[in-house]
Amino acid sequence: MTDKTLYTVTVYSENQVGLLNQISIIFTRRQLNIESLSVSASAVEGIHKFTITTYSDRETMEKLVKQIEKRIDVLRAFFYTDDEIVFQEVALYKVPTDKLLDDSHIEELIRRHNARILEVNRTYTVIEKSGHTDETQALFEELSRYEVMQFVRSGRVAITKSTIEHVSIFIQEQQYRQNQL
Repeated sequence: MTDKTLYTVTVYSENQVGLLNQISIIFTRRQLNIESLSVSASAVEGIHKFTITTYSDRETMEKLVKQIEKRIDVLRAFFYTDDEIVFQEVALYKVPTDKLLDDSHIEELIRRHNARILEVNRTYTVIEKSGHTDETQALFEELSRYEVMQFVRSGRVAITKSTIEHVSIFIQEQQYRQNQL
C-alpha cells in the first residue's frame, strides 16, 4: 500500500450550477474523501476557485486532475502539497460567557492563541481563530474545559508560492488564440 499525502486541489471555472456535484463525483469514483472544501471568487474576474483537500498518492492525483479538467466548465485544475502553498483556515468557537468570566486566565489563553473575540453577550461569547488545522484544534481542546457550545472550522483557503499564476497564463493563451481566429 502506498503512503497517503494530504493534497490541495485547486479548480478554476466559471460559476456554473452543478459543477461542484460533477467534481465531487470524480472524487467519489476514485474513492477519495474530500477533507475540506472552499469555493470563492478568484483574482481573475468571472472565475471562481475551488480549493479541495484529500489524502491520496501522487499518481492518483495526476489522474484526478486530468479527469476534472475534462469537464467543460473547468478552465484548469492543479494539485499541490503543503510545502508548495500558503494556506489557512478559520474557526469559530461559541462558549458560555459566564464560564469564561469565572476564569482569570481566559485573556491569556486568547492572546496565546492569537484569537479574537467577535461577540459577547450574557449567554455566549464567540471567539475566532485563523491558522492551520492543528492550531485551531489546539484552541478547541483548551476551550473544551469551558464547554464549547458550538464549533465550526472553514475549509482550507490557499494560494501558491509560485510567482506565476498558471490560470492567468492559460486565460491569456486562450484569448490570444481567439484573437487569431
